[in-house]
Amino acid sequence: MLLEVLPGDGSTLGNQSAREALSRAAGRQISEEEYEAVRDKALALGLVVKGRGRGGSIALAEGIEGGSRYEAPSTPATGNGRGRNKKEAPAKDFKAVLWASADKLRAQMDAAEYKHLVLGLIFLKYISDTFAAQQGKVLQMVSDPDSDFYIGDDPADHQAALEDRDYYTQENVFWVPAGARWESLRARAKQPDIGQLIDKALVAIENENATLRGKLDKRFGAAQLEPGRLGELVDLISTIGFADEQRSGDVLGEVYEYFLGQFASAEGKKGGQFYTPAHVVKTLVAVLAPHKGRIYDPCCGSGGMFVQSEKFIQAHGGKRDDASIYGQESNPTTWRLAAMNLAIRGFAADLGQEPADTFARDQFPDQKFDYILANPPFNISDWGGEKYESDPRWVYGRPPVGNANYAWLQHMLWKLRPGGEAGVVLANGSMSSNQSGEGQIREAMVRGDVVEVMVALPGQLFLNTQIPVCLWFLTNDKTQRGRDRRGETLFIDARQMGTMKTRVERVLTDEDIEKIAGTVHAWRGNGEVSDAYEDVAGFCYNAKLEEIEKNGFVLTPGRYVGAADQDDDDEPFDQKMKRLTALLKQQQEEGAELDQQIAENLRRLGF
Repeated sequence: MLLEVLPGDGSTLGNQSAREALSRAAGRQISEEEYEAVRDKALALGLVVKGRGRGGSIALAEGIEGGSRYEAPSTPATGNGRGRNKKEAPAKDFKAVLWASADKLRAQMDAAEYKHLVLGLIFLKYISDTFAAQQGKVLQMVSDPDSDFYIGDDPADHQAALEDRDYYTQENVFWVPAGARWESLRARAKQPDIGQLIDKALVAIENENATLRGKLDKRFGAAQLEPGRLGELVDLISTIGFADEQRSGDVLGEVYEYFLGQFASAEGKKGGQFYTPAHVVKTLVAVLAPHKGRIYDPCCGSGGMFVQSEKFIQAHGGKRDDASIYGQESNPTTWRLAAMNLAIRGFAADLGQEPADTFARDQFPDQKFDYILANPPFNISDWGGEKYESDPRWVYGRPPVGNANYAWLQHMLWKLRPGGEAGVVLANGSMSSNQSGEGQIREAMVRGDVVEVMVALPGQLFLNTQIPVCLWFLTNDKTQRGRDRRGETLFIDARQMGTMKTRVERVLTDEDIEKIAGTVHAWRGNGEVSDAYEDVAGFCYNAKLEEIEKNGFVLTPGRYVGAADQDDDDEPFDQKMKRLTALLKQQQEEGAELDQQIAENLRRLGF
């Protein structure tokens, strides 16, 4: 409530004024001790900051929403000019503020464990908020005489209607039992058994919603957080504000996705096992352009491929129902993350009956798909390859027991319906390896005309590995969705693309993604772009089967695209050499002078 009575524009408010505003909002007199306790906790969580006034003042931290109950002074302040309007500071992303506050509460807990507490609470907050919003709609419907659902003016009847779950299930809103609702938990956040209470709430929610059964991570009671920290975390998640009701799900989805990425960064190598950077996923989705149909990810991690696919569909005028989502994941914890990630966005996804190994227990054995997007674990050797000697999926050759790369590629080809397309992230070695028969499998795939596009990406895109990766785009029919490209493969060398976000992480910009996807669409001639395709030296090349055969069926784009054209500066060679030689001589002289200075300094120091 303190946040709500502070000015929403970030202006400071004196402590006396803030306490009076808090008293008005609470409907009772707030003592100075009560106010100071609330203020100090908000300061510790990073939700408010101290002002500069000698009498003490506070303001909302950048990115934190408030002001919904702030009452501006009735007359503007006047004075000697010292009360000038301050320059408005650039708003900091509220997700970053939330993350910083949440991470501060982590103390010594490992990020891999802590993420499940934070993400679990975000999920719980979301489904409780959507339930409460639907309650408001139901109450309005049943109490409005002009509504088709009007049931009279008796408040008891209205209350009974609020507990009629049909009003919720028909709107795809999860039913949240009274004791599991967010405000109920928040009221008990300071109790020492809050962890057990949250676990009980999650069990109750699972019992009331079949699609969530077994998919919520109930580990709050056993959390090794310092006393009181879990309650503070509940208070922090409670501050997530919404610009308007229509965007509430989007905002929480953004928070969820942001936190997944931040946890992946905090965990380092382990984090990357379940999180594919959004810009890499966007590249896959932009190339495949899944407007509608059945979308499948056989190693779905936390579900990022589905989220980006849905965003693409909506951005191109489609509806969420235009796509059906199917995923499989072997890690039980990550499988639950995916279920929550998709539920937050209202997806009716089928993640199989249980977490399971895709090779051993395909959860969709009789189904084929329009689009497949995947980032399988690179080069895994313990995939159980010795058990699948005569598997029908190995159309192009049995994958080596010591590396699953070509098992993943062939599994996805097997799961495509006629005319379907797949986009797969793999390590660069998959494009050229000849170990254990991989070269022969790759040759068979090229001769089978299922390799449509190969894209080489730059290094440092992933948090769990610095090695560069590539994108394979596969199809079983190159005559679909565009011109006939049988016997041809498009190669794109995007290794020079991307921008360094940090010292160790590179990201592909929207312009980079648009250039890659636009090139593929122009080559396909599928109507996604109006440009005509042309080979560009150093970037893209349309190769025939004969050329790939001459290169030993190595699919590294650099072998095909050639070197980029160099701009001619029109400077005569003799003149350029004289200029460069003079520059070199100058630099050598400066270097010699610096060497003398260093030697003199060392001599003075006695060395």
